[in-house]
Amino acid sequence: MATTIAPTAGLDRYFKISERGSTVRTEIIAGLATWLTMAYILFVNPAILGSIPDHAGTTLPFDQVLTVTALVAGVMTILMGVVANYPFALAAGLGLNAFVAFTLVGTFGLTWPEAMGVIVIEGLVIAALVLTGFREAVLNAIPMDLKRAIGIGIGLFIAFIGLVNAGIVVHPEAGTIVTLNPDLSTLKILTFAVGLAVTAGLVARRMRGGLLIGILFTTVLAIVINEIWGHSAIWTSVGPGVAQVPDKVVSTPHFDLLGNFSITGVFDVVPFLTAVALILSVMLSDFFDTMGTVIGIGGEAKLLDDRGRLPGINRVLFIDSLAAAAGGAASASSNTTYIESAAGVSEGGRTGLTAVVVGVLFLLSIFLSPLAGVIPPEATAPVLIIVGYFMMTMVRDIDWADASIGIPALLTMIVMPFTFSITNGVGAGFISYVVIQALRGRADKVHWLLYLVSAIFVWYFVRGLLA
Repeated sequence: MATTIAPTAGLDRYFKISERGSTVRTEIIAGLATWLTMAYILFVNPAILGSIPDHAGTTLPFDQVLTVTALVAGVMTILMGVVANYPFALAAGLGLNAFVAFTLVGTFGLTWPEAMGVIVIEGLVIAALVLTGFREAVLNAIPMDLKRAIGIGIGLFIAFIGLVNAGIVVHPEAGTIVTLNPDLSTLKILTFAVGLAVTAGLVARRMRGGLLIGILFTTVLAIVINEIWGHSAIWTSVGPGVAQVPDKVVSTPHFDLLGNFSITGVFDVVPFLTAVALILSVMLSDFFDTMGTVIGIGGEAKLLDDRGRLPGINRVLFIDSLAAAAGGAASASSNTTYIESAAGVSEGGRTGLTAVVVGVLFLLSIFLSPLAGVIPPEATAPVLIIVGYFMMTMVRDIDWADASIGIPALLTMIVMPFTFSITNGVGAGFISYVVIQALRGRADKVHWLLYLVSAIFVWYFVRGLLA
């Protein structure tokens, strides 16, 4: 009896599972849910980074990028779980990888090693800011209501991504910016609708593992439909990806891209000030994306203290900054804490064991990537929408009677999904909060760091307009 209990008891003590109101089983289910929700990055990251050759004619091979994407995500997520003991998963950041491919390589003509060197530099600089306490100080200077607004904005952002991935919301060639898909009759969208109904029903019944069961159910449904109507126009017309049974289960990993970066290369290609501006641009996005994600998911998991602070936040931020540098060093692009971690939190994940499970699954994906590719967007989209619902519940705790906090909170919440950027939402909230408080005659009540960060955001937005 003792030999079977001891391992679980050891996990409980190390990760403080019972102390945070969870169980080993819940943490494992939460890890599976998070991984299933973010496994798409294994294929999206290689597709983005491999979509453009550098000026030397080098294109990053899909299989090699997939390998390093899984490797860095696995190692850094396990490190997050073991060292920081929080259910936060990391992987190559969407948006950041597009910046590397289309701006650093495509616009400024950097080679892939030079572009990845920029990522290594920004990760190391952010790590230094963590060690000095600056990053935590900024986090602690944010008013509690703005922290809640950041979490709500992330929830709206996640739900919007779910609608896009499901094919419900589309970007028309002309006219409105986004609109309802004019063809809702595709079997892919029907699959999503059934999956959303089933998953929502499971969640409403408070069934443990409801999100995970929903993903698995919808994946199986999509595979069955594809096998029956795979070549029919009603299945292959406008809509999200296709779920297929893989031809093979095991894949051969390729590690050739590890260490393929140049720290000084960017300074040889573009003027010094331009190089610094590029590094700062990546830093700002990475810095505040993670900050927003940690605040939002930490709040949803009830892990923040009464002042809205996450205990041991410096360990989280330090691992995240190392992940950025590690992603660059491995040619996987900057790795960052994922908002999809909210899926595991919604399943009850509260400790680093959830992150360890996610990390192990990413490492297994190095060899089992065909299986990861089975999960279609229409299976994860319902979960993203329901996670958005969970995070929206914090809206009732904001002091809407006070316009000086309500307006910045609203801007924070709506700018994130409408600009497809957590960083933009945080910036809009900070700037509007500082300005409104100053106009109200309460400038002395605002933490000086918020003035500094708001000024940086003004530069960030103006730089984007003038670029």
